[in-house]
Amino acid sequence: MSQAVADATRANPAARWQVVLAAGDDAEPVFDNATRALSQRLAAAGVPTGNIHRLSASAGELGTAVEPALANVLLRRIGALPARPGDRCLIFLTSHGEQGAGLWLARSNTAVSPDELAQALSRGCAAVPTVVVVSACYSGGFAKGKMAKPNRIVLTAARNDRPSFGCQVHRVYNFFDECLLGALPKSATWRAVADGSRECVRRMERALGEQPSEPQAYFGAGVADLDVGF
Repeated sequence: MSQAVADATRANPAARWQVVLAAGDDAEPVFDNATRALSQRLAAAGVPTGNIHRLSASAGELGTAVEPALANVLLRRIGALPARPGDRCLIFLTSHGEQGAGLWLARSNTAVSPDELAQALSRGCAAVPTVVVVSACYSGGFAKGKMAKPNRIVLTAARNDRPSFGCQVHRVYNFFDECLLGALPKSATWRAVADGSRECVRRMERALGEQPSEPQAYFGAGVADLDVGF
């Protein structure tokens, strides 16, 4: 890391983050609403806009600052992140999920699997502290297997055999994204974000009488107490 970059990072710790945010389906607005809100929060906290890569399945969202949420584009974007020692990665993926397959990407008419995501992360983020959020039904498979590395935190919206809730046209966010976005400003660490999001989801599901989705969390040994950092 150059001295100028190191000095800038010390002055603004949020500048360490390399970020990919992807809304995988445009059937409901909740996914784009969540990536847009998180992008705005990150930029306001000091993450350079050039470090924030947003992808969408919605034609109305695409432009110079938003790429299409195609499987090859998403995996290439993650794999090309220029993470260096001292940096951190944040990957936030929100969409529908396919049980046993992964995160649905409507533009590609396919699902991205945990193994495919793990491979892309190993290229782009390597050994730097990495936070991965997969907000989808049946997403618990992303919190184990090849995704489980000492430098990674993985939060998912549900167990691998349970749906999550809130993907309706009339909602602003789905349940998990609403809870995550609400927990972030009140949390010092990612473990607190996970705990706050889980309890919030539990309350919302209980109010509707739904079967619990049981959001999952994996914390690698090297990042067990990682601060939120923005």
